[in-house]
Order: sequence, then structure tokens, then C-alpha cells
Amino acid sequence: MVFSRVYLATVAMAAVIVAAPSVYAETLTSALSQTYNSNPTLNAMRAQLRATDENVPQALSGYRPVLTGSAFIGPSYSRGRTSPQLPVGSSTTWPRGYGLTIEQPIFRGFRTQNSVKQAESAVLAGREILRSTEQDVLLDAVTAYTNVIYQKGIVSLREQNIAFLREQQRAAADRLKVGEGTRTDLAQTDAALSQGQTAYDVAIADLNSANATYIQIIGTAPKSLQTPVVNTRLLAKSAESAVSAGQSRHPAIRAASYNVDTAAFNVKVIEGQLLPTVSVQGQLAHNDDSSNTGSWGNSATITANLSVPIYEGGVVYSQTRQAKETLGQYRIQLDSARDQVRAAAVSAFGQLQAARASITSAQDQIRASQLALEGVIEEQKVGQRTTLDVLNQQQSLLQARETLILAQRAQVVASYTLLSSTGSLSAENLSLKVQRYEPKQHYQAVRDKWIGLRTPDGR
Repeated sequence: MVFSRVYLATVAMAAVIVAAPSVYAETLTSALSQTYNSNPTLNAMRAQLRATDENVPQALSGYRPVLTGSAFIGPSYSRGRTSPQLPVGSSTTWPRGYGLTIEQPIFRGFRTQNSVKQAESAVLAGREILRSTEQDVLLDAVTAYTNVIYQKGIVSLREQNIAFLREQQRAAADRLKVGEGTRTDLAQTDAALSQGQTAYDVAIADLNSANATYIQIIGTAPKSLQTPVVNTRLLAKSAESAVSAGQSRHPAIRAASYNVDTAAFNVKVIEGQLLPTVSVQGQLAHNDDSSNTGSWGNSATITANLSVPIYEGGVVYSQTRQAKETLGQYRIQLDSARDQVRAAAVSAFGQLQAARASITSAQDQIRASQLALEGVIEEQKVGQRTTLDVLNQQQSLLQARETLILAQRAQVVASYTLLSSTGSLSAENLSLKVQRYEPKQHYQAVRDKWIGLRTPDGR
């Protein structure tokens, strides 16, 4: 019977998406590699860190001399007389000259040392923020990848459901023609088919949305995606071990810790404005006097300068108190980051356990629903079950299969979420085949640069 063939095809369909042959399939690893290389959010954060690196040479400039050149030229007009007996006279001269001034800071109230330490702490915090962004982007890519697989699975299931319902509709019409069925049976199949078509259209819309998100995050259109296999070797074995790993190496905690150091050095920098400053200044000058032909002069001076702040109107005191409050804020944020990471690790481990349990439960439900559907169909043939019973049981089987696909997706996402909560979701730990971005390379290239407008990449 045609009905039997359609039914058997429906029952035989796997609960997960049947992937294309692996030679044509795009794996999750390749998708993550593509994301690592081209994701705009991640690239923007790398650029932000490179900009943060420049704070260090700016702070180091406090140790270096400041060299200034100057020149002047302009008319000077005078009119008058030197005594009552002499006539009034006037003259115009063009004095001109040039000079060079160099000033070398000697002591700036420890502001230079603390500014350098503050900038270096900000760079370290920026690197951890970049790591955190990398984790977030890779987790978004995992979610986008599995969403496409999930939505394709739903589309496939609902397409098979429509085929099953159309066969039920044809069978109900045939039975009505020979007087074995009723118009109610036919109406029930018509309604179920309409509902199934609506569900299929919704699934298509959801798949299109998932594809768009995939392109946004990963950068290419999804092709034949291969169902990912979770590497359990990378996962924490218990909630306690997940929490411990997260507390020791999660980038959010490390970034918050460096932010505390940055704020502490900022307090010292501001307090340094209340201390004396010492510098040495040298000047070279050359002057010409056009009023006397051949008249010129050179001069050279060197001076030691001491500046002692007495009272700054209270602004420095206020800035110091403000900086201390900011330091307290960052310490609280560090405690908050630890709490958030702890909660995320426990939650992710629980979600993974729940997903695994849901997979087992859904598989059992599918087996039972398949047997039940077979029995209801056989009972319908002998008049012990109605068409509505068959339709209801088919919907139960469909829901069980959709639940399994959802649980399999949840298992993958929860696994990578658990990696993220422990600070382990990175290109290095995932062994992605990419040219890894090394923040230290740019930092070392610009740290000790005294001059130059071009960035290390030539811009």
C-alpha cells in the first residue's frame, strides 16, 4: 500500500538531521575557524586593544625630553626724537631670530612611573576582554550553527508529516467513496493537513531567520552542515570543577582584577599632582638686528626648574577622592564577576545534564510513540480506532522527534557554554586551524617607539 510505504518512510527517518556526506559537509570546527578570522565584532575588539596598547608609549613619554623649535621675524616701527633741539625721526627695523628649547623631566611626583603601570594594567585588562569577546563570539557561532541544523531538522520532520497527512486524507476520501468512512473523518484529515502546512511554513520562516543569523556571525552562507560531535574530554566532570576552573582562568574575572590595578594606579597618578616637579631646561637662540648691519647675537642657557604646588583650588583633592570611589567600584565589580562566573558554571553544567537526560527520554518516547502509532493504525483497519486517534498519535510522534532534535541542539550549546563558563572556549583549546591573533606582537612593536605616524601594519 502507498500508505504503508509513506508511513514506513516517516518512521524510518532519523531523529537527527541526516547530514550530507562528510566530504561536502561544513563542520562546526570549520565554521568556528571562519568566525575567528572574519567576525566583525571580534576584529573590532582587536582594533580596540591595539588602540589601548598606545597608552603605554604615551605614558613612557613622561620620561623623555621635549624639544621645541621657534623662530620670529617682523617689522618694528619707531618715531620720536631724543631731545627738543633735534627733529622728529622715525625708523623701521626687521628683527629676526630663531631658537631651540629642550626640557628634560627629572621628577614628576611619581606620576610617570604610575602612569606607565596604569597603562600596562589597562593593556592586560584589554587582552582579557578580547579573550572574553572571543568566547562570546565563538559561542554565538555555535548557537547559530546548531540553530540552522535544528531548523532544518524541524523542516524535514514537518515535510514528512505533511506527506503522512496527505496519505491519510487520500485514504479517508477513498473510504468515504466506498461507504466505509464518514465526512467527519475527511474533515479531520483536512484540518490536520492545513495545520501541518502552517507548521511547515513557520518552520521555513524560522530556517530563513537562522540562515540570516548564521551569515551575520560566521560570515558565509550555511551549506551542508555536519551534525557536531561534542568532545567530552574538554568538559568539566562536575559542577565543582567547573566553578574552580572558572574562578582561576575566566577572562571576565581576570579583566576585572586588572581593572582594579588600573584604578589603584590612577589614584597614585592623581595624588602625584600634589608633589613637587623638577626639570632641566636648555635653550639656544640666535638674533639678528637689521638696524645695524652685521649685528647679531647667540645665546645659550641651562636652568633647573622646581615647581611646588601650594593650592590648586581643591580640584586635585576632589579628583583623588573620586578616583578612590572608582577604585572601590572596580573592587565590587571584581566580586560581582566572580559570582557571575560561578553562577554561569553551575547553570551550564546543569543545562548539559538536563540536555543529556532529555535526549534519553526523547529517544524512549520516540520508540514508544512509533509502536503506539503502528498499533493505532492496525486497530483503525479493523474499526477499533478512529482517524482522529491516528492523527493524534502521529502528532505525538512528531512532537517526540522535535523534542529529540531540540535536546540534541541543547546538548551541543550547553557543552560549549560550559567551556565558556570555565574560560576554555578559545581557538587554542578547540585546536582551530587558524592563524592565531597574538596581541603581544603589536604591543611590543609600539611600546618603545619614539617617533613615527604609521601603524605597524603600514597605515
